[in-house]
Amino acid sequence: MKTSRRDFIANAGAAAAAMHDLAHAQEPDHEHEHSLVPSDPALRVKSLESLLVEKGLVDPAALDALIDTYEHKIGPRNGAQVVARAWVDPAFKKRLLANGTATIGELGFGGRGGDYLVVVENTPKVHNLIVCTLCSCYPWAVLGLPPVWYKSAAYRSRAVIDPRGVLREFGLDLPQDVEIRVHDSTAELRYLVLPERPAGSEKLSEDELAALVTRDAMIGVANVPLPPGVRP
Repeated sequence: MKTSRRDFIANAGAAAAAMHDLAHAQEPDHEHEHSLVPSDPALRVKSLESLLVEKGLVDPAALDALIDTYEHKIGPRNGAQVVARAWVDPAFKKRLLANGTATIGELGFGGRGGDYLVVVENTPKVHNLIVCTLCSCYPWAVLGLPPVWYKSAAYRSRAVIDPRGVLREFGLDLPQDVEIRVHDSTAELRYLVLPERPAGSEKLSEDELAALVTRDAMIGVANVPLPPGVRP
């Protein structure tokens, strides 16, 4: 599906903020002092786009192609494929947990935000939660652009101080005997959660399993939902 100009403007704020975070994360001496997104990023991006197009420096079709790439090719769909493969292929799962970077490369994923990837597995007794306390480092290669809430100061601070409370606010109320492990991403190291495979999904194909996996589950603020028609 072609991305319209209106869609570009609607998503430009998140994209601009993510590009800002990536640029600063790659600066070795950066102290991560910038954490607030401008109040009107969409307007600024729209104005910049109009100016560049008017001067003939940017091709609108190229912008649409770039947006489509990040929305439909570099995004949670990639991570969902990784998770589904790990659920159906024990050998792949073993390699993934041992070396996330190399193993996602087997599926053609990698590059920025995926150069140093560690995959952590949820179990009935351990739940993993991903945060970047200093900025908003994020595994672009498998999750695409980070959600706005992931970059917020509230999430970045409270995920460490009160992870159980944060999860409850996302609708995930874990039993007290489940250990919550918080992993702090950096410019050098990113994390991906391998969620638990939901009950009742034993007969689903790999593609059907991938369709169940959500971005939030791979960050750790949610579990993968049950397949349609399956009761908890």
